[in-house]
Amino acid sequence: MPRAAVIPLLVALGIVCGSVVIDHSERAALPPLAEAYVEMVPRELGAPNVITGILLTYRAFDTLGEVAVLFMVAAGIGLLLGGRPKTDGPDETQPAAAVPPSEIVRNGADILVPLIALFAAYIVVHGHLGPGGGFQGGAVAASCILLLVLAKPEYRVKFAQLSAMESLAGLLIVLLGVAGIVFAGGFLDNRVLPVGEFGALFSAGAIPVLSVFLGAKVGCELSVIIGRFRA
Repeated sequence: MPRAAVIPLLVALGIVCGSVVIDHSERAALPPLAEAYVEMVPRELGAPNVITGILLTYRAFDTLGEVAVLFMVAAGIGLLLGGRPKTDGPDETQPAAAVPPSEIVRNGADILVPLIALFAAYIVVHGHLGPGGGFQGGAVAASCILLLVLAKPEYRVKFAQLSAMESLAGLLIVLLGVAGIVFAGGFLDNRVLPVGEFGALFSAGAIPVLSVFLGAKVGCELSVIIGRFRA
């Protein structure tokens, strides 16, 4: 693109961005729909975290669909990368082996992996009380596998165990949803379990349980994806 045409384009872009910034103003109050949910979630679901209450109860079907999409991604990557032929002899087309990680990296991974796993568990368990939840905690848990793969070339991801755990977590999510239909007001209704005291760790009905199942499922699926790229 000629320089003479770039300058007017940048000026026009600056005018548009400037007008957006100048006209921007903070909302003095929430929209009516958002205000209704802010009041309704703590009262009906017993969850201080409004976002988690909405994601895991009011729009539970969408959340289940998102998990299904992630499963299809993991299955697709496994289909593409898991069936690569392996040769018994050396492959001359492969580059030379990389320099192994240093002792600091390996020992650092041994120290950090338990801490990351503990932090992931905290995110999952406290998802109904503050920022966090199953998706976020599962992603953090999968970073443990990523760190092990990077720090220890000899580490091998256990695909069979991860796939079994992922399938079991998915089955438990569906069973919990069906229990909501039978014993409460709808699919994945958290009131299938006692709501408990507002703000307590064991509260918000089935939301913490669902977060644990989601965290296990998401963590296993992301770990399988990481392992397939390594295998």
